[in-house]
Amino acid sequence: MRDNPPAPNQTARRIAAFKIGVISDTHNYFDPQIKALFDGVVHILHAGDIGGTGIIRQLEDIAPVTAVLGNTDDPGLHFNLTEFIEVTGRRFLLHHIVQPSRLPDWLQGRIAGDRPDVVVFGHTHKPFSQRIGPPLFFNPGYAGKSRFGMERTVAILHCEQDAIWPEYFRLESLL
Repeated sequence: MRDNPPAPNQTARRIAAFKIGVISDTHNYFDPQIKALFDGVVHILHAGDIGGTGIIRQLEDIAPVTAVLGNTDDPGLHFNLTEFIEVTGRRFLLHHIVQPSRLPDWLQGRIAGDRPDVVVFGHTHKPFSQRIGPPLFFNPGYAGKSRFGMERTVAILHCEQDAIWPEYFRLESLL
């Protein structure tokens, strides 16, 4: 005996597994390791402090890119300060400077309205991954040239039907 399929309004949202590359604070430096690390991602999110359009073109050689301006970017880059994108059923909100424990009213309203699965940000140069309320607040760390002995990282968000989980990659110094 065959089961009847659920009515259309009862069908669960089906999400096939996929990967999103996440990067921030490149400051006009494209690390050659990024191409291999982001191999197989369906989309790349750049959370600001890009540097120049050449960085975006290099990322677009890997996968489609959504990017936002950071506090050191020239507004002539033609990116917005905040972006919302849905990729294969998952929702992402990008903004460069986010303090998850102290969200301004406008950002709280944007999160309530857009209902992202993940809020992606940069600026601090430090990896961060914590679920606060429904969304995951996520910072991939810092991918620019090595300075002040800071660890440089990029990340992949593994998106599955019932979970989103991060994987960080340390960018080894090539000097």
